Amino acid sequence: MPMEPISTRERIVAAANRLFYREGIGRVSVDAVAEEAGLTKRTLYYHFRSKDDLIAAYLDYRDLPNLRAFQRWFDEADGNIADRIAGIFSNLAAAAAHPKWKGCGFLRTSAELANLPGHPAIRTGAAHKKKVESWLASTLAAEGIVNAEALARQIRLLLDGCFAVVMLHRDPSYFATAGLAAHALVSVAGRKSSG
Repeated sequence: MPMEPISTRERIVAAANRLFYREGIGRVSVDAVAEEAGLTKRTLYYHFRSKDDLIAAYLDYRDLPNLRAFQRWFDEADGNIADRIAGIFSNLAAAAAHPKWKGCGFLRTSAELANLPGHPAIRTGAAHKKKVESWLASTLAAEGIVNAEALARQIRLLLDGCFAVVMLHRDPSYFATAGLAAHALVSVAGRKSSG
């Protein structure tokens, strides 16, 4: 079965994703994105009113694939809930060892836009982080863990802290260390009684 051709908008966002993730949003011009997509700047601006809208679309493009990767890593891990949560960190450590790994696109973008709290990309990034936290909370709650929301927030803080520290030191072992901390947190978490 032949694949459907991607739309012009999808081509632009895919090009922006490659460039923004690799080089950062401030270092990539709209001209560079148009060239990467094989289009004119005028065509790009037909689909996006501004670079700001394109940056938000770039993060939106990364939203579901990133969440699904966490879910897949969790589902593929063996063991109990603590082992499976730690599996997310193990997979991140493996990803961070790749030379093209540039950290969390959401956090890197928010750092570049720190002085623009109302920027559409900041809202997109915040929504993504909340989505990850909500998924963690529902996953933990499904296992009968008490205070699943608080534990999910702690795990998300470990994840985001690792992204920053691994970027700084270029040492993926921090993900493994944080995975051990997440494992310990989940292991000692209270469970709802079944009776």
